[in-house]
Amino acid sequence: MKTNLPVIILKNIVLLPTNEIKLEIKDESSKNIIDASEMFHDKKVLIITNKNPLEEVQKVGDLPKLGVVAKIKQKLVLPDGSIRITLKGLSRARIFEYLNLKYVDENLEAILELLVDESDNDNNSKILLNKLKKEVDKYIEEIPYMSNSISNTIKGIDDLSTLTDVIAYNLSLNLERKQEYLYEISSTKRVEMLLEDIYNEFKRYSVEKEIDMKVSQNIDDSQREYILREKMKALQEELGDNSLKNIEVEDLKNRVSKIKANKNVKDTILKEINRYENLSIMSPELDTIRNYIDWLISLPWNIETKDEQDLNKIKQELDRLIYGNDELKERVLEYIAVKKFSNNKNGSIICLVGPPGVGKTSFASKLASALNKNFVKISLGGVHDEAEIRGHRRSYLGSNPGRIISSMRKAKSNNPVFLIDEVDKITSDTKGDPASALLEVLDKEQNKCFSDNFIEIEYDLSHVLFILTANSLDDIPLALRDRLEIIEMTGYSEFEKVTIANNYLIPNVLEECNLTSNSIEFTIDSIKDIIKYYTKETGVRELQRKIEKIIRRIIVSLEQNKINIDKLKVTSDNLDKYLGKIKYDLINNNNETIGVANALGCTQYGGEILKIETNYYKGAGKLELTGSLGDVLIESAKLALSYIKSNYELFDINYDELINNDIHIHIPVNQLKKDGPSAGISIVSSIISAFTNMDILNKIAFSGEITLHGNILPVGGIKEKVIAATRNNIDTIFLPKGNKKDLDLIDEEVKENINFIFVDNYMEIYEVLKEGLK
Repeated sequence: MKTNLPVIILKNIVLLPTNEIKLEIKDESSKNIIDASEMFHDKKVLIITNKNPLEEVQKVGDLPKLGVVAKIKQKLVLPDGSIRITLKGLSRARIFEYLNLKYVDENLEAILELLVDESDNDNNSKILLNKLKKEVDKYIEEIPYMSNSISNTIKGIDDLSTLTDVIAYNLSLNLERKQEYLYEISSTKRVEMLLEDIYNEFKRYSVEKEIDMKVSQNIDDSQREYILREKMKALQEELGDNSLKNIEVEDLKNRVSKIKANKNVKDTILKEINRYENLSIMSPELDTIRNYIDWLISLPWNIETKDEQDLNKIKQELDRLIYGNDELKERVLEYIAVKKFSNNKNGSIICLVGPPGVGKTSFASKLASALNKNFVKISLGGVHDEAEIRGHRRSYLGSNPGRIISSMRKAKSNNPVFLIDEVDKITSDTKGDPASALLEVLDKEQNKCFSDNFIEIEYDLSHVLFILTANSLDDIPLALRDRLEIIEMTGYSEFEKVTIANNYLIPNVLEECNLTSNSIEFTIDSIKDIIKYYTKETGVRELQRKIEKIIRRIIVSLEQNKINIDKLKVTSDNLDKYLGKIKYDLINNNNETIGVANALGCTQYGGEILKIETNYYKGAGKLELTGSLGDVLIESAKLALSYIKSNYELFDINYDELINNDIHIHIPVNQLKKDGPSAGISIVSSIISAFTNMDILNKIAFSGEITLHGNILPVGGIKEKVIAATRNNIDTIFLPKGNKKDLDLIDEEVKENINFIFVDNYMEIYEVLKEGLK
């Protein structure tokens, strides 16, 4: 009879039926599995063991097809929040299917069937039962590897299958052998396996006793420190082989002869191998040198992948994998064309700067695929130790190369696409400055001979295509920034997000869930509503999460109701069913306000609308500024007030009110750090509005730097600011004339809904506001 149970995956441990195991669980996904077992499965779970314990991410297809159904016998919640449970194996089970996606992540379940050992009814089972008990008693008596308590345990067992599982679980066996016992359904065959292992253990123990006797004859009390060495010698003599280390050394030399490296590298490795060969087996340097040799041999010194050279194919592949980013694609095509034309293999260093979620990291991985290059990635967020880049010297205990060399070994070629993520978030302290260490890695004149403290041999990084990512250009040290080719990745408009969702995000999520576009359809209006009412970002990361959430909830609903998917449509009307109530409501911008002006700002997370609020009260002309403002923004506010004081007659302001009142300027949302000159004209408008009672419509926004004479200078981040204005129902924007060219980067669909007014001097703005915006 088939059933389904939640799955717990063990590493380096095999549970057999009848036996117990204690586990301590800390991660939330495993706790959820335990909760599901208690609530829905009578405290039962399926226990399986990883085939390859060294592999971090397991594909569902690689998991075993046989496991053990176990029951939670005891559960204890510890003070630190972790859970300690005792599981008792009940029966073997054949697994028909794992219910999950491509990779194992959380809440894995399996459809299974309990297995019955029919050989228990065999007429010879009683004979085998007694035979096995006798051999185990003899084993316990002669070999001190098994606890004596097991003898009392097996005396009361009359079932052959149970007996074999108890003995196999308590024998000193390796992981692979215990898995063989688990996968053997017949108890009769398990008896044969146990007898074979017990007899082999008798032979091994006999040989060890003989070796110990030989060793004891060759040493006295003054030579006890050499016991281990004498044991090894005696073991080699017994095996008829005195040259195990020589064979290992010969194998290393053969590997060196096959690697693609220059003569200097090979000579250095051979020199280290000779040192290793001549060292005593008791030397503390032995493992360090062997680790060093393995690193040198495994690095891709002169191994190159063959890059795709056809520019048309590369462009087609990039267009297929990545939406937009035409400037970046053009830069890649230039790199390939110049490299092909000049036969220059030196890599370029590109830094992608933009808000989170615009696709910086995914661009690098897809670029590697289009160029037919290997891809490696490191993240420097929070790194503050220079050794993370350069590595530790071999004199340190447990030293290893830095992340650069370690990643080159993973790349398995010397010309990969190498992504260095979050380069603007590295820090420095007493352990050094990682940003300075990166200079040698990224400088074209220096990275031909990069030196890692651990490797100590110069490694050529000039063939690598380095791509860096950052959210803010200002946080990258100047010396490092000078070596980078900066390419800004701006945020996406609503039109672009709809296209990305329709052509990329939704098909990818459906494919991961083993669904087709014929199963679930999103209407264009529903995608627009997700963007408007459930996300507030420049990129598309949150949009993808919402799409994933919708599809997950649809699948859960269908599974619970046992319904097959048949062209289900997600519309604006049923969106709240999957995502709940709207998160971000649209603001009514038809109201007029006094003393408040909308400023368009740009942060590392994209464009923002900032409310500039001005109020005044009896005082002595003091200027008060609040709202987590930076130095540049504070200077803009002082400059704005000076400009108004010098032109008070033009603005119909009573000068006595300016000098006999304190002026308070505030920008709400204190947790957001605000800086930059872009709010200059907004501050001027806010102050004038407060002192003249002039209304400013909420649907108007400003962006531009102002001078003491009222001239308006161009600013940056226009696309992000316009996207933010669109998102907040702004329909009129005042911009410097110097920014008119920046509108070429903005989609026509966005520009159609906004009235852009370009100005050179503030008086042009004042005249429009005074007459009233129609």
